[in-house]
Amino acid sequence: MFPSFLLALREGLEAALIIGIVLGVLRKVNRTQLKSVVWVGVGSAALVSLLGALALNAVGASFEGRAEEIFEGVTMFIAAGVLTWMIFWMQRQARMIQIELEADVRRAALAGGQRALFLLSFVAVVREGIELALFLTAAAMTTSAQQTLTGAILGLGTAVLLGWSLFASTVRLDLRRFFQVTGVLLILFAAGLTAHGIHEFNEAGWIPAVIEHVWDINHIVDENSTFGLVLKSLFGYNGNPSLTEILGYAMYFIAIGLGLRWRRQILPAVRDI
Repeated sequence: MFPSFLLALREGLEAALIIGIVLGVLRKVNRTQLKSVVWVGVGSAALVSLLGALALNAVGASFEGRAEEIFEGVTMFIAAGVLTWMIFWMQRQARMIQIELEADVRRAALAGGQRALFLLSFVAVVREGIELALFLTAAAMTTSAQQTLTGAILGLGTAVLLGWSLFASTVRLDLRRFFQVTGVLLILFAAGLTAHGIHEFNEAGWIPAVIEHVWDINHIVDENSTFGLVLKSLFGYNGNPSLTEILGYAMYFIAIGLGLRWRRQILPAVRDI
């Protein structure tokens, strides 16, 4: 439940911040009559995201046996890749998002462009919604659908409350710290998705196990116990992993480390431009 809660909280808060910025700009330029256009865009994006989530689950439910293993493996790899890209993109663009968004909203509002304002709010929210639908589909494969849904509802509810508090009261959240902490947790979750995806491909015969069970510690922490299932949903825990699972897990963190190092090297150059 915690992974789906964390995913929904982060994606929901990003969407809430975007909508808050849009509404704030409309208030600054005295075009509050256009708020209804924004909310129509938000509602449409939420509907499209829900339909996307239902479609993904329907496609997954239609597979059985080896096809199901391949579908789950592909979904987990895609979710891990998108999740990692999202974390790096957010870190790189966070400072410019508000400036660029405010400029776009100001132009659309002053020009009276209801269509442009609708598309801006729709695209901003639907991106978060489709990403969340993909992440929750992958998360549901490591835990029960009920726990995933419960965590998502609680996460979105918390995001709405935090978003409202940020813009309607004196409450201030250290967003930079929030995204740093959640980014670390989501990287761990993405690593688990990568390992779990390799496990599915091991079973489907697409990736050889090389060594089927490098170790077996299920007698210490059973992967099917309550605690084991929590570790599985959070970090992709497997009590008896194959060699390729371990290598995939390790290579993911090596790739993250190289990515962070490369980012630190190019940032000074970007600042000098």
